[in-house]
Amino acid sequence: MKTDPNQSQPKHDPMKTLFRSCLLAVALAAVPGAIQAQNDAHYAVGLEGIKGATLPPPGFYFRDYNVIYDADRGQNGLGQDLPGNFQALVYAQVPRVIWITDKKVFGGYFGGDVVVPIEYISLKAGPYKSSTFGLGDIYVENTLSWHPGQFDIGAAVGLNMPTGASGKPTSIGLGYWGPQLTLGVTWYADEAKTWAVSALNRYEFNSEDRDDRASDATPGQAWTLEWAVSKTLKDVCPAVKMMDLGVVGYYQQRVTSSTGNENMPNPAMDASALFPYSRVAAVGPEVNAEFSFLTASLRYNYEFFAENRMQGNTITLTLTKRF
Repeated sequence: MKTDPNQSQPKHDPMKTLFRSCLLAVALAAVPGAIQAQNDAHYAVGLEGIKGATLPPPGFYFRDYNVIYDADRGQNGLGQDLPGNFQALVYAQVPRVIWITDKKVFGGYFGGDVVVPIEYISLKAGPYKSSTFGLGDIYVENTLSWHPGQFDIGAAVGLNMPTGASGKPTSIGLGYWGPQLTLGVTWYADEAKTWAVSALNRYEFNSEDRDDRASDATPGQAWTLEWAVSKTLKDVCPAVKMMDLGVVGYYQQRVTSSTGNENMPNPAMDASALFPYSRVAAVGPEVNAEFSFLTASLRYNYEFFAENRMQGNTITLTLTKRF
């Protein structure tokens, strides 16, 4: 999209760009994750952990993700260190409805799920303070799952929809559509399936940001990896049928450049100023417990490395009930 050089151009407000970049970096959006702790992608790292690539057997499930992300260090989208008194807190309540049918496609069980995130964001940076609460970006997907021998395999095609409010520094929604591909594998190292290694990959394609059409800004594509190594303990106690203990982690990175610098308000900027190249890595423990009435998991991820984004801690409590 070209503009007439004689037309007046919108003024660039560097403070607004800075704070919007900071807020985008802590916005949690929908999953499959659904929830987002950074601005690299819609998908929020830390949602899945032990056996994250394993989809359940046919049935109807309700899963509730409770995610807390806090950060007090890192860089903004321009590569500048955040102020010393910077503090961000995000809480996301993310219900997910899962339906795995007994119908098979290409030998795998066909299913689908919907994720509807509700989020609270609080941000402090220098003299700036802001908080907001509301609906995030809804995510829908169709899945296929296989369980051959010592493996569980899951694949999905989904869509992140810009249902959350966007366009303002305190907005929760990201403001653009995002198709998403998912592929993961869980490998059981022993015949009893008590040792498991899993890797779950997600790749996102993003459309033009509806709130930055004047600059044709389109965020770059993003890749997310969540991994885990775990041990299963059976008959732990009368109340706990089975327990998993393990080490989990994640890595997320924007893998292609953002586009749209042709009409940025400030010629010295480009689209990467709004949607920067960035990456993060984390590791931590997880414990899962299967009770007679539901399954619960609690994981903690410490971000030991981050570039051009927030750096903090993610705590996720997940409750799953089969109907």
